Amino acid sequence: MNVYLLILILSVVVASFAQILLKKSAAKTYSSPIKEYLNVYVICGYGMMFLSMFITVMAYRGLDFSNVPVVESLGYVVVMLLSYLFFKEKITKKKLLGMAVILCGIFVYYR
Repeated sequence: MNVYLLILILSVVVASFAQILLKKSAAKTYSSPIKEYLNVYVICGYGMMFLSMFITVMAYRGLDFSNVPVVESLGYVVVMLLSYLFFKEKITKKKLLGMAVILCGIFVYYR
C-alpha cells in the first residue's frame, strides 16, 4: 500500500476525531457566547482540523487524485463509529444502509 494513501487515511481519522470534539462542545450549554467558541473542545477540534488539512496536503504530494474522494468518504464511517463509542448514539438501520452504500461504492471503485 502506498505510504501517501496511509497518510491520507490518517488525515481522515484526525478529522473524524476533530468532529467528535466539536460535537461534544455543541452538546454543552455555556454561560456566554465567548465561552461557547473559546473552550478546550472547540480550540482542540479546530486545531485538529487544521492538522488534518496539513496532513492531507502532505498526502496529495504522492497521490493521483483518483483515490482521494474514495478515502475521504471513509470519514463518514469513522464518525459514525466514534459517535457510537463516545456518545452512545444508536446505529440505526438507515445509518447502516448509508454506510453499506458508501462501502459498496468504495469496493466497486477499487475493483
